[in-house]
Order: sequence, then structure tokens, then C-alpha cells
Amino acid sequence: MSTTTDPSATAQDARAWIGRSETLADRITAAPVLALNATLDRDPIDAADGTPLPPLWHWLYFLPRHRQSEIGPDGHARRGGFLPPIALPRRMWAGGRFEFRSPVRVGDRVTRTSTIDDVSAKSGRTGALVFVKVRHEVRCNDEHDPAIVEFHDIVYREAKKSGDVDPPPQVAPAQAPWQRTVVPDDVLLFRYSALTFNGHRIHYDRRYVTEVEGYPGLIVHGPLIATLLTDLLRRHAPEREVATFAFRAVRPTFDLNPFRVSGEPRADGATIALWAQDHDGWLTMDATATLR
Repeated sequence: MSTTTDPSATAQDARAWIGRSETLADRITAAPVLALNATLDRDPIDAADGTPLPPLWHWLYFLPRHRQSEIGPDGHARRGGFLPPIALPRRMWAGGRFEFRSPVRVGDRVTRTSTIDDVSAKSGRTGALVFVKVRHEVRCNDEHDPAIVEFHDIVYREAKKSGDVDPPPQVAPAQAPWQRTVVPDDVLLFRYSALTFNGHRIHYDRRYVTEVEGYPGLIVHGPLIATLLTDLLRRHAPEREVATFAFRAVRPTFDLNPFRVSGEPRADGATIALWAQDHDGWLTMDATATLR
């Protein structure tokens, strides 16, 4: 019996979720900032009230708090609730786009309003794909205008089958003025999963990720790689602020070898090309930032 899911039918059902929203409240506390700072191997900071969050560090807040009985077999919460219950087993973070309009600071009271912005489907070389786009708006201290506007792209796909052919890899640029090599060991992946309360087993359960999902090793979190790219900006342009950032996941990064994050300023001095590549030189994430 075939288990292939019709992507059009799946997406059509899920389109009923478009416009659905939820609002969560949190407070920007110092402990997660200090912990991520250490995880990224940066010099110690004090994170006193008023300290601005670096770009993407708002992901340390508004964390999912599903009860243990609500967790599905992949370590995510079971389908349904705010996100549509897409009937495809593999769920990945495909990319995102951000506008950093004003600072979010330690000590701020914050809200995040999330809205299902779009649902679409297509059939790829490995089967059905459904894309869900979520818009997040983060506001501080009851202000009317959002400090951060984020578009979060999620892709759902079929389980990997024998004979599936991976898409052809893209060669990353060989040289860049900004480069850093990262060793994605089990401790780094565990610490980031813990900081973001991410139970997805592909990041820490080697038996699950290889035997059930069919990958060769643990998968480095896409948001972690994106954070490392913005961290590269901070290391090389510490006096500048990030105005916008966009990233696209191109290829999984596994914990089996070191990988590299790179950046190159464009001629205008405000646009920065950023990318990540694996040990074979294949592009794994493509990104662009603008500075002010």
C-alpha cells in the first residue's frame, strides 16, 4: 500500500489555518544571554538590565512548554494546535527573514504575536513538500510598533525512502575575508537544544536520526548556524547594528566534521553576503545582512 501523501490535498486542508494567530508573553532575563554567550565561545559579559540582545538571540525566549505527554515520536510537539497538522513526518526550518527595527534589551517585558501567513505545496524529487510561513512580531514594554518582524519558513516532507536522490550540491565560495571554523560536537548541539528547549531528536539522538530519518549523523540546528553567521558579523563589524537579515537552508550540516561560516562585505559597505559550508566545500546555508 502506498504511503505517499497528496501535497495539494494536504496543503488545501492546512490553508484553513491561514490567519490563525497566538500571542505569548515573556521577559528578557540575563541567564539565557550568558549561557548562549558561553556556548558561542565569546568573552564573558555581565548582561545587566538594558543590555541589547544581539540579532537572533530573541530565539532564547517564547520557548515551547508542551507537556511531556504532548511530545510526538520525533521530539516535537504532536501536530495541531497553532501550526496546522501537516500529515508529513519530517519537519525542518527552511529559512527566515528579519527586520530589526529597534533594540530588545535585557529586562524588557516582551510579547510575540505569531500569525500563519501562508501555506503552499509542491512535489519535489523526494516527494511531497508543504511550506508554512509564519509571521512573528516582537514588541517591548507594551509599545505599539514591533521591535522585530520575523518571517519563519517551515517545510514538511515525506520520510526518506531508499533510492531517493539528494539534490545536486552547490559549491560555496572558496575564499572570504571573514571566516570561522566551527566544530559541531555533541556538547554544542546539546547546549543549543537545551537553551532553545528544542526536543527534536535529529539534533541529539544518533540512533533515531540515522535509523528512522535516514541521515548519516546528527543535524546541526539551522537556527544555530544562522546565529553563528550573525555572530560572525558581530566579530568583524562590532560597531555596526544589523538592520535586516535573511537566510535560506540549502543542505543539512552534520556533526561528523567541522564546518565553516564565512562573510564578505559588498561594495556599498552596508550589505554583507554570508554563508556556511561543510567540510567538502558544499554550500549549506546562504544569507544576506544589511547594516546600519
